[in-house]
Amino acid sequence: MNYYSLNKKAPNTTFKNAVIKGLAPDKGLYFPETITPLSKSFFDNIDNLSNTEIAFQAIKQFVSPEIPETVLRTIVEETLAFDFPVVKLNDHISTLELFHGPTMAFKDVGARFMARCLGYFNQDNNEEVTVLVATSGDTGGAVANGFLGVKGVNVVILYPSGKVSDIQEKQLTTLGQNIKALEVNGTFDDCQAMVKTAFLDESLTNKMQLTSANSINVARWLPQLFYFMFAYKQLHDKYEDIVFSVPSGNFGNICAGMMAQQLGLPIKNFVASNNANNVVTRYLISQLYEPKPSVQTISNAMDVGAPSNFIRIQEIYKNSFETLKHNLSSYSFSDDETRAAMLEIYSKYNYVADPHGAVGYLGCKSYLNEKPNSHCVFLETAHPAKFLDVVEDVIKEEQPLPEQIQSVMGKEKESTVISTYDDLKAFLLKFE
Repeated sequence: MNYYSLNKKAPNTTFKNAVIKGLAPDKGLYFPETITPLSKSFFDNIDNLSNTEIAFQAIKQFVSPEIPETVLRTIVEETLAFDFPVVKLNDHISTLELFHGPTMAFKDVGARFMARCLGYFNQDNNEEVTVLVATSGDTGGAVANGFLGVKGVNVVILYPSGKVSDIQEKQLTTLGQNIKALEVNGTFDDCQAMVKTAFLDESLTNKMQLTSANSINVARWLPQLFYFMFAYKQLHDKYEDIVFSVPSGNFGNICAGMMAQQLGLPIKNFVASNNANNVVTRYLISQLYEPKPSVQTISNAMDVGAPSNFIRIQEIYKNSFETLKHNLSSYSFSDDETRAAMLEIYSKYNYVADPHGAVGYLGCKSYLNEKPNSHCVFLETAHPAKFLDVVEDVIKEEQPLPEQIQSVMGKEKESTVISTYDDLKAFLLKFE
């Protein structure tokens, strides 16, 4: 499979090159040249397939021939070493739990897959690669855990000071080894802007190999299509019209779900559930795409004012607003509405949701008000214990800490505070 730049000003390239480079030379996001749907029999017989086999068949076309099938099966199996259960709340709403991995966030899937692909590509290479990533919350911990100890790979994570939860911060600042954390005086958008500037800086890129582990990287983004298929496997014999409500920040997750749909997954619709950072919700009403500076909310991983992956969504639907609007609904919710939803979910269903999942639940309710015969699945993208202060304040119940979180809480934070791009550049040049 070859990949082209969405800026259309760079040569097409291989999966290996797309993973290692992250961005195209013209700074566009990479997109696969072709998408070949899986056979109808694949979905008809999905009950008889393991999660590993489903994922292997789904991703195979996107990585061939650079990764041999035997190696790919191992990568997939190691990536999916945890469960993806669907929990039914009522006849019309379920949740897909994506927090059973090592850092208890949905990004464990993409981070583990990408780390293993990059490890394979780098196994006989003596040159080091520096993974540069901005995080609004869970990406940092997932990338840190996924790449910990990978040969020839340094990881530098930028995060906004005071704008991630204590547990999220511990998960990305306490691992040591090849993982470095930079605490930025600013917002996530500031972190993302610094990362993009680094990729544009030839005085830097001529001296070192940079790649990204945000969902702009195809190896981080594409594997997220797996769990939409896993949810379908668990639900398709019970419900006809299945809709996914995805708490959306940088829009990589929902975009991956749309790729699963392009592969033939029989999904009715997608809901982009936004917090106050609602550029896409506004776009679907006005047809005007106007990124704005992000604002801080209790669902911090979605605090993105300029979602990188929205251009991929537009590409999937051939830049047709009408086709996109037919497949995508979007709603925006305040922090007060999010807190009320967390309390409702707990009171009605004895289920503890994190703030991001609660936004997804509200998206389900809004969609069902318009199309009541659907079954809507909201993604519970992170374990509620990662947002302990918000969750316990809302439901007034003390929550136990899972083992994955207990293991980092006693460790000491190690980070370097930076304020400007020049600070970042000086730090990166130490790896030269």
